[in-house]
Amino acid sequence: MSITILGIETSCDETGIAVVRDGELLADVTATSMDEYARYGGIIPEIASRAHLQTMVPTLDAALEKAGVELSEIDAIAVTAGPGLIGSLTVGVSAAKALALALDKPLYGINHIIGHLCVDELVDGPFPEHFIGLVVSGGHSSILRVGNIATDVEELGGTLDDAAGEAFDKVGRLLGLPYPGGPHIDRLSKEGDRDAIRFPRGLTAGKDKVRHQYDFSFSGLKTAVARYVEGLEDRGEEVPTADVAAGFSEAINDVLTMKALNACETFGYDTLVVGGGFSANSRLRELAAERAAERGITVRIPPIRYCTDNGAMVASLGYELVRNGIEPSGLGITVDTGMDLNKIVMR
Repeated sequence: MSITILGIETSCDETGIAVVRDGELLADVTATSMDEYARYGGIIPEIASRAHLQTMVPTLDAALEKAGVELSEIDAIAVTAGPGLIGSLTVGVSAAKALALALDKPLYGINHIIGHLCVDELVDGPFPEHFIGLVVSGGHSSILRVGNIATDVEELGGTLDDAAGEAFDKVGRLLGLPYPGGPHIDRLSKEGDRDAIRFPRGLTAGKDKVRHQYDFSFSGLKTAVARYVEGLEDRGEEVPTADVAAGFSEAINDVLTMKALNACETFGYDTLVVGGGFSANSRLRELAAERAAERGITVRIPPIRYCTDNGAMVASLGYELVRNGIEPSGLGITVDTGMDLNKIVMR
């Protein structure tokens, strides 16, 4: 029996809508309001919510047309219920409820962080029996143990303060780079010497190796970069921005890859799946592949277009939920801005 899923993603500033049929992506259309935030240096929730309202119907129409699918052919609707911005989430869930009610179709409110991992199935095929997931984005840096992506996900550790993406944006601002800082630091770091400045690796020494085996902390790193730059400026010395970017990038990617691959070895898993907006970082991809090869571990990272928030990841997880016979969420669900990463679907 064929299964066709409509996925709706509105956790932050992207309105993403996709159609997946039997594990195959038919269409994935995204509208973003990112360009509006450059002058503010960050996302403005009210602007994001308004943009979702304006783009929801046009994006839906475009996705259905691209997929060659009528609304009547949709078997279930999946929508991001959390984590995310409350206004943005509410727009998406409200739209999904309206469609589910009008079409008399089941509704699944999904955890879009887990969706960041699930989207890789659309590219690299079915997952192995179990794997370790590393999700790195603007708001999350988390390590997950995954058995069945639809039924068995456990968060092993996460960020205690700034996530990797947040740290990159803040250091980018410190170095006078445009928003968002991640892509600019990534490019600049390629021009620098990653060994010229060694910045601290948070939660990797002494008792933290045990107490916070799979946790991350990048706030101290951000402070160390700020003090280094300020010290040079106070002495009237030129700041070697490329070396700073390279050393900072190396510090974050060193910790991310080390802890994720350690988790693979601890659990005896031979596959690491990486997802989230920060997984577009070139050094993360390079270092993960290099270190995984040394340990005999396979690394799966989807193409860059599927790293940022998108409807494909929501539809993909929705398909897995339906395929595994998981009960739908129902029309009474609310949104959860801090949705627990051990929760796959909203109840």
